Amino acid sequence: MNLDEERQAIRRELESMRESGARRQELSLHACKRLFFDLGIRPSMAAVRDLTQTGSASDIPKDIDSFWERIRGASRVRIGAGTIPKALEDRAGELLGALFEEAIEHARSTLDGEREDIQAQIAAAERETREAEIRRQASEDAIRRSDARADAAWERVRMLEAELATANTHGSVHQDSLQASVRRLDAENEALRKRLETEQSTNAALRDRIDTLHNELRQSTEHYAQQIKDAVAEAERRVKPMLVELDSLRSMAATYQSGVRDASRKEFEFIQQIAAAKARGDRLDAQLREQSDELDALTGEIALLRAQQGVDPEVAALLCTLANTGRLSADDLATIGTVADGHVTLPLRCPKCEEGEPELSEVDHRFELQCPECEHSSGLGHSRLEAVTRFLAVRPVSSVA
Repeated sequence: MNLDEERQAIRRELESMRESGARRQELSLHACKRLFFDLGIRPSMAAVRDLTQTGSASDIPKDIDSFWERIRGASRVRIGAGTIPKALEDRAGELLGALFEEAIEHARSTLDGEREDIQAQIAAAERETREAEIRRQASEDAIRRSDARADAAWERVRMLEAELATANTHGSVHQDSLQASVRRLDAENEALRKRLETEQSTNAALRDRIDTLHNELRQSTEHYAQQIKDAVAEAERRVKPMLVELDSLRSMAATYQSGVRDASRKEFEFIQQIAAAKARGDRLDAQLREQSDELDALTGEIALLRAQQGVDPEVAALLCTLANTGRLSADDLATIGTVADGHVTLPLRCPKCEEGEPELSEVDHRFELQCPECEHSSGLGHSRLEAVTRFLAVRPVSSVA
């Protein structure tokens, strides 16, 4: 049987003794006997504690000392009972005493070493206990912080869920509103399409009317020019004989007063005829200018209608307002294009220097609004609306005293 099996057998014996009610001293004494006599191992506190699993660091050494005291007592009894001579008995006693002292000294040194080992183990255990306590405290702090973060995270999750629910509600409302707006815009688009068709038919009628007016104006101009030419020719034709007759009458004025009066009367009538012809020519010229102004107004109206492209003024004003307030992106402006350019009003003053009058230029179907004073420019845009929006998107410069 090897050493481990023997130790297991000793542990079973000690367990049976413990179950039968043996005390700690009896368990320690039995362990010392088995170690010393059966295994040839000197009993130590660690070995005895390992077998008995009971006793403190101060009790087990006392039990070991009691075991050695019993051994010494048994040795004295056996020696005193024999027929050993007195000198040999004294010599044996001295030898046993010296052995006992050596055993005691060795036991004390071993006990001190084991005590130091135990104290070192106790110190290490206390140090590990303190470190474990520190780690436990740190773990508890970390757990508390984690709990706090988890609570904050849960609170944030609840807030986000509430915001999500609110956003979903608002999204549904906005979706309904958007659908209603789409339906309304479809209806308005249909109305605008019909209005555009009406305007196109009106424009066609206006174009026909303008062509007719052009023809009438050309005919009237030719007619009035011919009348003026005829009147001038008639006046010249009449004036020449009258002048000849006037000269003849004036040469005969000294002699013939009656002839002078007739000549004066004819001269007055001739002047009246010339004044009447001139007044008629002025009236024809004024009528011609009036018809030219009417033709220019109709031409401007046609150009304006062509520029507006049949866009509702209210829709165009809404687009201009959204663009000026910065609520339309560059993609939105590019999508709108030149649809609302006919309703765009150019700014009177530069928003940067507040002095210059902006000038609009068009290059390759792209528009640019630029201030001649401070050279503030909108850059090339796809439409007048985009150019005006970019030009106005700047803060005015404060005047320096």
